[in-house]
Amino acid sequence: MNTLRQIPVGGSAKVVKLHGEGAVKRRIMDMGITKGVEVHVRKVAPLGDPIEVTVRGYELSIRLADAENIEVE
Repeated sequence: MNTLRQIPVGGSAKVVKLHGEGAVKRRIMDMGITKGVEVHVRKVAPLGDPIEVTVRGYELSIRLADAENIEVE
C-alpha cells in the first residue's frame, strides 16, 4: 500500500482510498481529498512536516500523520 507520505516532491498520485476514523477522515474529505482525485506534492517543510500538495487547483498543507491515512496509486 502506497500512501501520500511516500510520494516524493514533484510527484503526483491518484487517491484510491481514505483510511482513518470519524473526524479525521471527515476533515481530510472536507479539504477536497476524495477517492479518484489527483494530488501533486509541491514541497516539504524544512523539518519534514507538513507537506504541501496541490489538489483541485489549490495548495494545501497536510501533516504527515494525516498523509499516512491517504492511500494512493
